[in-house]
This record gives sequence, structure tokens and C-alpha cells, in this order.
Amino acid sequence: MASKQSSPNQELSKIIQSAQRLGIELDESDALQWLTAIAAAQEEDDVVFDQRAGVFGHKISMLDFSDADLTHFRKLGQLVEFVDIPGKVETALALSGSAAQSKIQAYPGDADYFERINIITDSREKSCQILAELIREKVLSAESGPTFQLMEVRFGSYPFDITVGDRTFPADSSISWSVDEIKASQIDGVTPSGDPVSIGWFDVAHNPGWCKLDWVVADPIRNELVNASNMLDVTWEAPDGTITPLDGFLDPYFQEIYLDGESIPIFSKLSQHVSANALDQYVSQLEKEVNKYLTKDINYGKAAKRMYNIFRLTGKYSEAALIRELFDEPSSMLYQVWALIRTMDECSQPESSISLDSVKSQADRLILEVVRALEGDEETIVVKHLLQLRGSLDNQKQGQELHIHVETARDEVINIVNNFFYEKLTTIPEVKSYMDQIQG
Repeated sequence: MASKQSSPNQELSKIIQSAQRLGIELDESDALQWLTAIAAAQEEDDVVFDQRAGVFGHKISMLDFSDADLTHFRKLGQLVEFVDIPGKVETALALSGSAAQSKIQAYPGDADYFERINIITDSREKSCQILAELIREKVLSAESGPTFQLMEVRFGSYPFDITVGDRTFPADSSISWSVDEIKASQIDGVTPSGDPVSIGWFDVAHNPGWCKLDWVVADPIRNELVNASNMLDVTWEAPDGTITPLDGFLDPYFQEIYLDGESIPIFSKLSQHVSANALDQYVSQLEKEVNKYLTKDINYGKAAKRMYNIFRLTGKYSEAALIRELFDEPSSMLYQVWALIRTMDECSQPESSISLDSVKSQADRLILEVVRALEGDEETIVVKHLLQLRGSLDNQKQGQELHIHVETARDEVINIVNNFFYEKLTTIPEVKSYMDQIQG
């Protein structure tokens, strides 16, 4: 942990020396500004409100948020958000993930949203029923349009082992619903013994678990595709004012930027019930994810993002500042390219309403961005695969799945991203030690 006696200037001196050894291009004024701001934040309340922008969030999260794209995110939020029902449903929509760190993540990935939904009724059973109805209504009203397509909904858990199509799912695992399955209000499959079985939408509502909706959106103004998701944290408020999370856990608020000042009352009411150990629990969960991305689903870019959040919340500001600079390095923009190739693939599925022209425009944009940001072997390799992918689109038909070039391009891009982050992270002694500890 950074010394409490260290001043921002002293910390900056250490960071400059480390950055020079690593070959990282350091914006010294920006780093000093961040270190000074994070030192001052220790004297503030946990949650701060930006009067001019009309947003609020945890004091440390707010340091990394830029309101430059706020209009864009608020407009996109109108697609993914749930709305209040007076006296029955209260909501508070926030940005999360890289979208909430737009001041430092020059190349963000998806547009991730997080929404608190508080359902006021006289029983937990009724609150679960209302939630099931709310999500189903949202699906039917925001299924597709010229610029958006709902791809997946997470709701409920499988009550037993089941095979659906060519995939087998164990009991208690999260259920992924397609739009057609939600319209039918059921999923058909077979049990391990081969007996046909159906699982009803409202049958699993009593244990909603992980609730999340994912869209692909074509932005005609920015000429880009983006994955927009909304993760729901749902609570039931009983007549006596007791607040109960429907999934058994009330999420903390360390990485959300709330988009509407009018959400402060509902946020304040719910945040009082966040565990006193919320920060420790949040850091512990992030460390589990870091371990996963270092040992199983290898992705050093995702590991770096989570380590940054851990370090900035636990006082390891020098380490956080160095990782912060990595997000602005040209090679890190490939993380965005990797995410957008996946989005292009989803837009080409048979059920998608996104036009093929939008997919082609996205491919053209990615090629230009790579050429602008990179040089040498990295540029040559990535552009080669993107050009192959773009060429295959000329023979593509609407609703036809993309060719093998998609996986080839994605694999090559993530390989370069992994090499970049691995090389930089393991060269910072404190970060390398931390990674070894997490993997051990």
C-alpha cells in the first residue's frame, strides 16, 4: 500500500522512473492531477455528485469518468433501461465497466450498464412475479429495430440437468434465453435420461439469479457497432421497509456512474443496506476474476482492468497509475477491436435486424483505426486479417453467419493484446509480485 506520508509529487517521481524503465509514454501532468485528486478524495464523502453533469457515483470512480460522451450514453441508456412505476417499481440506471472509466480508457470495449430495480410489494413471491413480467415486457418492446437487436437474456436457473439443442447445462446454472424462447415463455429440452421436458419463464421467477440483457446497437452518428448490456440488481421492499436482494446479495457501488440526479433517493435508500464489508467483498470478487483471467480464460487485458480497480481502491496508487497509462497505449486499442469483431459476428446471426452495411462499415472503421494507432509487424498482421474479414463481407448475405475469418482475426488480435499486457504487467515488480500471489 502506498505510504500515507507520500505526497502526490513523491509518488509521481517513482511512477516516472518506472514508466521510463518500461518504455511507457507517461502523461506527467495527467498522472499528477490524478494522484492529487485521489489524495483529496480521501477527505470526501463516499458518494459525490457532479452538479454540472448531473451524475453521481463513488468518489474514486468519479475521478475516471469523463462526461464528454454523456449525451451518447444517456441516449443509448433509453434502449436498455427499465422505467419507474410509481409506488411499485423504482429504478436507478448507471454506467459500469470501461464506459464508466472514459477519462482513462481511450479504447473502451462494450457499453455496460448497471441498473438497480427496487420492487415495492407485500411479498417476495409477488416481487419475483413482477420482475419476470418487467423483463418479458422489456424484451417484447425492445426486441429489434433498424439500429438494434436484442441478443440474449439471462434470467433464472436450471432446476435440473438439461440438454437444450446440442448443449448440456447442469442444475443451478444460469439460463440464457433467446427472444423466441421468451415469447413462448418456455425452453424445451431433454433430461439426462432422454425424457422431453419444458422449463417455463414464470416457473423460474422465484429464483431470478443473474439478470442481464444484451443488445447489439448500430450507431448511425458514430458509424460503429457496440454491445450494450444492462445488468440488473433487483431488490424487494416489504411493507415494513425491509430491503431484500432477490439474488441474495446487494451489489456495492464502487464502479457505477449514475446518469440521473433524480435517482439519488432510491440509490440512497438501497446503499444503506450494502454490507459494511462491501469493499473487502468487492476486492475479493475482483481477485477471483483476476485469477481466472491469469490461469484459465487467459486475457491479460481483462486482468489489467480488474487489477487497476483493485489497486485504486486499496491504496496502491503507484501501481494503479502505471496500469492506468497502459490503457492509453496504442496496442491497448486492439482490446476494443477484439470486442467489436465479436459484435460484428453477432450482428450477422440470422435473427439480427442490423443491416449488413453497418457490419461492413464497422470493418472499414476497424482497419482505419488499426492503421492509425499501430505500426510495424502488429499493424501488418492485424490489418491482414481484418482485410480478409472485410473481403468476405462482400459475398455475405443478410442473416448469414460470418466465415472462419472472424475467429482467425479475433484469435490473432487477442494474442497481440495478451502479449502487450503480459510484457508490461510482468515488468512492474510490484504488479508481477501481485500476479504471482493471485495465481498461487
